[in-house]
Parts: sequence; C-alpha cells; structure tokens
Amino acid sequence: MTSPASALAAASSARWSIHLKLVGMAALWGASWPSGRVLAQALPPLAAASWRFGIALVLLLAWLVASGGAARLRSLSKRQWLGLAAAGAVGVFGYAVFFMLGLSQVAAGRAALVVTTNPVLTTLIAAWWFGERLDWKIGAGMALATLGAAVVITHGAPWRLFTGSVGFGELLLLGCAACWVAYTLMGRRLLAGIDALGTTTITAGFGLVMLLASALLFEGPEALAAPLHASTQVWSALAFLAAGATVLAYAWYFEGVAALGAGAAAAYISLVPVFGVLFAALWLGEQVDASILLGGALAVGGMAAMNLARR
Repeated sequence: MTSPASALAAASSARWSIHLKLVGMAALWGASWPSGRVLAQALPPLAAASWRFGIALVLLLAWLVASGGAARLRSLSKRQWLGLAAAGAVGVFGYAVFFMLGLSQVAAGRAALVVTTNPVLTTLIAAWWFGERLDWKIGAGMALATLGAAVVITHGAPWRLFTGSVGFGELLLLGCAACWVAYTLMGRRLLAGIDALGTTTITAGFGLVMLLASALLFEGPEALAAPLHASTQVWSALAFLAAGATVLAYAWYFEGVAALGAGAAAAYISLVPVFGVLFAALWLGEQVDASILLGGALAVGGMAAMNLARR
C-alpha cells in the first residue's frame, strides 16, 4: 500500500514534470520563429504549412498507435469530433496561415515577442469562461505584458496603435495570437474527455486537410511540390517545425492545460519571446534593437508577475 508521503512525493514529481515540459515547449516554440522565417522566405506559405503538419501528423499517428491511444478514439462522441474539427480549423489551419504570412513580412525575433499577447487574452477569457483565478495583481501583470507587446509591435512607439500606423505583418501576427488563444480555450474544454496526444493528433489531421485544400486552390500543385527541390537548410527547418515545434510542443502544452488550467499553462508562453529573440540573433543574425529589449523586458516581467500572483 502506498504511504501518504510517497503519494505526495509522486504528485510533486509529476507536477514538476509538467512545469519542465512547459519550459521545453517555450524553448521549442521560441526556436520555431527563426525556423519559420527560413521557410517563409523560401517556400509558398500554405505549401510550407501543409508539409509541416503533414510530417507532424505521420509522427503523431505513430506515437498515438504506439501508446495505445488509438483505441480510445472510438469512444469519442459526435459532439467531441465536431469540437476537434473546429479546434483544428482555428488552432492548426488559422494559426499556420497567420504564422507563415506574418513571418514573410516581420523579422523572427520581433514576431516572437508579439505572442506575449497570448497569455493575457487567455487568462481574461479563461477567468470568464472557466472561472479561473483573476485578481488585481494578475491584472497588473497583464497590463505590463500588454504594454511590452505594444512597444515591440510599434517599434518603440505604442501610441501608434491609435493612429493606424502598425504594419500589416504585425496585424497578421495578432491574428496568429488570436487563433492560438481560441485553440487553447477550446482544448481546455475538449481535454475533459480526451488526452493531450489524442487532441493534438486529431486537430492536426483536420487542420492538414484544410491546409492542403487551400494550398491546391490558391498556390497550385507546383507550390506543394516546391519543398522537394528545397535546400538542406529548408528541410532542416521543416523537420524541426514538424517534430519539435508541433509534435512535442503541442502535446506538452496540452498536458499543461489539462493539469494546470488554461491561464497557468499559457503564462509559459512569456518565455517564448526570450528564446525567439535569442535563436533569431544566433541563427539568423537578426539585430536586437532597443524596442525589442525594452518591450521584451516589460512583457516577460508582466508574465512573471502573473505567475507570482497565481502562487
């Protein structure tokens, strides 16, 4: 019989494991921005996204079968399948389109910092929808993080948000953030009856179908074949986005959502800009200017304040 002390230690270990996975998720997603920038400059956006999620789906299906999770899918209700289809449309198709189009116009380091709006929006809606905690300390952290994101988006002039002078690339990235917030909240509800790996696999499948149809319609068969003639650098970026930033990161993120709640798990996205700016500078030689440093510090500080308030 397991003693109370052993059970407590096991629970603590499992909780630490979730937090470590969320840090790993942030690192993988941070690295996804420079990798996505490489693809966005070399391939048609819809075709690149189709290949990314096509490779990822093969890996996810293999993982699902090996873990015995495929059998559990038979018990899903029609409503759950419809919910997963909607989540795939928003969180895979919508996110991938905005991600690739935005990175074709905005530097990877700056783009990564725009996602600091994700935890803010997620926390606000999760408090209303799921009754997750929200007090003035968390609100102050959100305000600080939002200011940081505004500084980055406007290149150090947040008042430009009210003058209509924000670039189209930044607006696309805000669409990317909105899709991810919706995906997180839909996943929070779906995870009540489906494990994280199953959610990730099924939504990736639905999203891939939509990406392939859109790529054929708007870019043509030649665009879908373009990666076959791409360089080693492009294929390395594609492989990383599929295996690391999609398969592992998505699964780890939804484990965190299921275990900690949508707001708490989304708060780890505050680390994405740190990794994103670092990897963009190291891999792509992107310049780190004062607006990125100041906005990034404000955004990460705001997210840290939100986490401390939750504890």
